[in-house]
Amino acid sequence: MSDNKVYNVVILGGGPGGYVAAIRAAQLGLQAAIVEKEALGGICLNWGCIPTKALLRNAELMHTLQHRQKEFGFSFNNFHADYSVAMSRSRKASERLVKGVGFLMRKNKVDVYNGVGKLLSPTQVAVTNDKGHTEVLTTHDIIVATGARPRAIRGMEVDGKTVVTYRQAIVQKDLPKSALIIGAGAIGVEFAYIWHNYGVDVTIVEMLPRVVPLEDEEVSKELARAFRKLGIKTHVNSKVVDLKTEKDGAHVTIEGPDGQQTLHTDEVLVSIGVQPNSDNIGLETLDVHTERGFIAIDERMQTNVNGIYAVGDVTGKAMLAHVAQAQGIVAAENIAGVDTVVLDYAMMPHATYTQPQIASFGLTEAQAREQGYEINVGKFPFQPNGKALGLGDYQGFVKIIADKHYGEILGAHMVGPEVTELLPELTLARMWELTPNEIARNVHAHPTLSEVVMEAAHAVEGKAIHM
Repeated sequence: MSDNKVYNVVILGGGPGGYVAAIRAAQLGLQAAIVEKEALGGICLNWGCIPTKALLRNAELMHTLQHRQKEFGFSFNNFHADYSVAMSRSRKASERLVKGVGFLMRKNKVDVYNGVGKLLSPTQVAVTNDKGHTEVLTTHDIIVATGARPRAIRGMEVDGKTVVTYRQAIVQKDLPKSALIIGAGAIGVEFAYIWHNYGVDVTIVEMLPRVVPLEDEEVSKELARAFRKLGIKTHVNSKVVDLKTEKDGAHVTIEGPDGQQTLHTDEVLVSIGVQPNSDNIGLETLDVHTERGFIAIDERMQTNVNGIYAVGDVTGKAMLAHVAQAQGIVAAENIAGVDTVVLDYAMMPHATYTQPQIASFGLTEAQAREQGYEINVGKFPFQPNGKALGLGDYQGFVKIIADKHYGEILGAHMVGPEVTELLPELTLARMWELTPNEIARNVHAHPTLSEVVMEAAHAVEGKAIHM
């Protein structure tokens, strides 16, 4: 494809960070190429963010149809749900977006090379395709956007059948009767919600003291309460010490506050985080600095080697697709020499799509106090909100943390209906240094869920209207 073409930038990896960097580079007049060994869109579009959201939508409908029939006035004879159809729908959603990325590459005249890329020098990338043919691309700059892969537990082999990661779980057509999920982060709790609503007996094991342990403590308690009500079992402060697979499933020994116990389950999902795809791509040869495998970068996304940049999960800054996209834009703009921004990773939005949903950014209440801030906290529940009551979905709250003296928003933590859609108002307010009072004075349409954000902003100064 290259015909000895010299590129301005070659990008290793076609996930959210890589393909967005390519588009932005092309918009700025640079000739860009992407090297991708699997499918454009990366983990997010193919095996993560997008297909799970389709499955979660199915799970929400299943919950309503099965457990809230009386409340909504539904009745069924011989109700049947086919999970394989839900899985097929999720694949179609992914395929549509992946095709869309391919269209965007053509539209922006970005060359796409299918194969494994390896850095030969700061200006050369070797691409080896599935037939073993290798060609060398010449470029002025390189962006490494190779992402990350599921982290394994030592001594507990993932076999893709009884012991799986999200890569296998997202495409299985038939669900087990029971499942044990190791890890109560976003992946773990999302799969727990999906599987439970399709009749799987779900148990979660989390080594830290609470589910979604990186969220504000009150948010964790709210989700734990919701999961208990659903019947999802959780073991916190617990770790897996042994796992044996048999013909009838797996025998998992966990150790927790009550000592050791062995649980039998049909399937085990390992969701304990990820490790960077930074090995075997030539970084060591070029002395690119890494920390625990993650590529070290500065605020320009540049590594210690001039002309080599990195974005996305492989940097370890924040393992989120939207952060990768933001980094990709910044990297492309720095390569092109145009004005750009400096990203504040501490203030990046986080979203978890269980029911109730979780959305947050910035400091938790505990972190703010630990860092010495004097704070005001505004909290308002969804229960008095008219839109939430109309939806029949009113568990949870919005919580805003602000500096007591200056009104600076330090963080926000939400759990409840569609809170992932409410978060941008607060992150935008933070970016433009708006105070809770200014949010409160912004007239919010009625009835909307966003009124809970407004009320929480009023509550920061102890002046909530509807409570």
